[in-house]
Amino acid sequence: QLRLVESGGGLVQPGGSLRLSCLVSGVNLDYYAIGWFRQAPGKEREGVSCISNSDGSTYYTDSVKDRFNISIDNAKNTVYLSMSSLKPEDTAVYYCAAESEPPFYYCSADVYPGWFGSWGQGTQVTVPS
Repeated sequence: QLRLVESGGGLVQPGGSLRLSCLVSGVNLDYYAIGWFRQAPGKEREGVSCISNSDGSTYYTDSVKDRFNISIDNAKNTVYLSMSSLKPEDTAVYYCAAESEPPFYYCSADVYPGWFGSWGQGTQVTVPS
């Protein structure tokens, strides 16, 4: 059974960095897309980044481009989200999610929570203003 566990969140000052990890167990990631999403209080969950192990595509929402980097370590079945130049507006609970590919591929354009069927429990990232 597929299971995702996030870690690496915490409190960081503006301009600082964090690396989130998403450990995936129960499946081989070769044919999966892994997305990172976040949800701030009172806001809808939004897609932040995505990586497809099937076709190598990646996606970043505009607000994190040039600040966040997504990567995958297949040997460790772990997907990372490296975040730098963090801002107060990055404060949210961050979730990773997985969906198998093909026939559809999920990481070439905007990513939506409803496309992903398996979710982790989330990790809090707080950047004080």
